[in-house]
Amino acid sequence: MSGRLTSIQAGASTDSNIDSSLESGLASSMESSMDSSRAAGTAAAPRGMAPSLAARYPRGLDPAWLRARRLERGWQCELTARQQRAKRILDLALCVLLSPLAALLVGMAALAVRWESPGPVFFTQERVGAHGRRFRMWKLRTMVVNAAALERQLQHLNELPWPDFKISRDPRVTRVGRLLRRTSLDELPQLWNVIRGEMSLVGPRPTNFGVADYQLWHTERLTTPPGITGLWQVLERAQCDFDQRLRLDLAYVRAWRLGLDVRLLLATIKAVVGGRGAV
Repeated sequence: MSGRLTSIQAGASTDSNIDSSLESGLASSMESSMDSSRAAGTAAAPRGMAPSLAARYPRGLDPAWLRARRLERGWQCELTARQQRAKRILDLALCVLLSPLAALLVGMAALAVRWESPGPVFFTQERVGAHGRRFRMWKLRTMVVNAAALERQLQHLNELPWPDFKISRDPRVTRVGRLLRRTSLDELPQLWNVIRGEMSLVGPRPTNFGVADYQLWHTERLTTPPGITGLWQVLERAQCDFDQRLRLDLAYVRAWRLGLDVRLLLATIKAVVGGRGAV
């Protein structure tokens, strides 16, 4: 209990620093879109956010807007029991609605994976979930069978700082796997994790490295179930490092409302259809 309180106090004391560093840390990734945003014309920026940042983010999802709403409604570092129930009801209701279509798509994708390369259709990996509990996350396999063994040979191509590992055109990804990643169909088996209560449809993405690699302020993201999609997947997709993702995760947790999950799910569909940053 005392450790949890320390984490909460540390998060509260650095709240302003996290929010300000979020905006400055993401600013460099916006340069390529600023000219097009100006050409298209933009609305007035939310309080505390530069016009270029407002143009970058969808309405109702930018970090400065979420921070302003959080200050109006009151600061929170985890969901209340009532909020958790509402979130769980939304997850289960959407899973029931999506299950028939998801089963059909997963079946077709599984046949394509098996047809292209030998080995298991599904890929499972232990991830860190809510409150540091570990669970086995499911995905459709998008890489060659010996991908883990090849990672050491490809470390020099890593584009993100530790503990992340990402290569834009990873040679381990199969042709079918590249299509599955671009459409995010490889994530559909995680609906099973949602049904089991290990994940949520929306939340911080579960990490494949342990809590020992977290800094103290990182641990606040563990107060809510991990998600299939989330704020950074919509805003930045695969284009930001771990610290930037963490700051967006905290913005999500601290400003959570059921409507935010709905907006993020709709924005995820738009990002997937556009194929932005998925591979």
